[in-house]
Amino acid sequence: FNIYSFSFTGKCKIPFVCTVQRWTATQAAMRTLLDRELEGIQDAGTYKSERIITSKQGPLIRVQGRQEDILNFCANNYLGLSSHPAVVEAGKKAFETHGAGLSSVRFICGTQDIHKDLEEKIAKFHGKEDAILYISCFDANAGLFEVLLSPEDAVLSDELNHASIIDGIRLCKAKRFRYKHRDMADLEANLVQAKDCRQRLIATDGVFSMDGNVAPLRDICDLADKHQALVFVDECHSTGFFGLTGRGTEEYFSLDGRVDVINSTLGKALGGAAGGYTTGPKPLIDLLRQRSRPYLFSNTLPPPVVACASKALDLIMQNADLPRKVLTNTRRFRTRMLDAGFAVSGDADHPICPVMLGDARLAAQFADKMLEKGIYVIGFSYPVVPKGKARIRVQISASHSEADVDRAVDAFIEIGRSFHIIK
Repeated sequence: FNIYSFSFTGKCKIPFVCTVQRWTATQAAMRTLLDRELEGIQDAGTYKSERIITSKQGPLIRVQGRQEDILNFCANNYLGLSSHPAVVEAGKKAFETHGAGLSSVRFICGTQDIHKDLEEKIAKFHGKEDAILYISCFDANAGLFEVLLSPEDAVLSDELNHASIIDGIRLCKAKRFRYKHRDMADLEANLVQAKDCRQRLIATDGVFSMDGNVAPLRDICDLADKHQALVFVDECHSTGFFGLTGRGTEEYFSLDGRVDVINSTLGKALGGAAGGYTTGPKPLIDLLRQRSRPYLFSNTLPPPVVACASKALDLIMQNADLPRKVLTNTRRFRTRMLDAGFAVSGDADHPICPVMLGDARLAAQFADKMLEKGIYVIGFSYPVVPKGKARIRVQISASHSEADVDRAVDAFIEIGRSFHIIK
């Protein structure tokens, strides 16, 4: 394409540059296709506008365009640690002692003592032999399956697994089986079908983030034992806050280390910044350090992020009050919403509480009305969730007070009546 620039200063101290961009025919055709696709998304009512937050993450936030503080019920900040003073202070200290970043990958010159310390702490937290850090759990999922599984192996995946699990499985050459969501009869049928494979790995989310329902992990582990299979669980929406002491789905079902490999995130309950990890047998972790492409070719997790996550993990391991507060708030919200007549999906003990509305446009309008009432929630619609199953996914935090929960429910009831969703 051609660019024409015109520059003049006149009496202005700052030069003014006017740039006119001329597109080639090929680029113009591409823009037409993209504009048409975007128009279709807008016409369907599923266009996702991003609200601008002008404060730190927390139960109360500031939103651009609003004068008052807004109650936030739409964050993965399950324990309220994203802006906890001790977590923030740990990040500040790491800036001073270990710098802003390593400018490198781990095996070259990007491993610091704090990375090793956090990996040891994660392994201890989950009761595993070792752990390896990634820049995100998406990368952890992208890096695992290709290393662990060969064409002689099979992977059996729940049909509603997170996109990162699906993408990670696509990268490996193992035989792929997809079983119906939380359907143990279908899983067993697939295990039988894959009986001649060298290794069989069952892959599941511990908690399915769009629906807030928990994998039947005890039944999965029983089937794995029966058919000599391995179990992999993505614990992003359970680590730190689900289970008696926040050890996740494995603890929730009292499985005592029966899960072979766990992937999870540092970017939700554990400080909320970024980062992910794999924890499991030491030989697997050692092999991931040698062959996992996202680990080998992505920069090291920044020191302040490592320090924040490490401090968050300390707070969780020292005190189980936070997971208990999440559970108390969750039960209060779910009970009041169900009593009011709303359809709330998900498991009773989990803080992901999807309020099912069905229509995408309705979900977006409902969320906008909630913001007017000082409550931050977001309407979820296709392609994030299936067509016809739009919802508002409410997420409960230990940082919410009972009054906060009641205020959110009261707003739901008032708006729900105005839209004739409830009586």
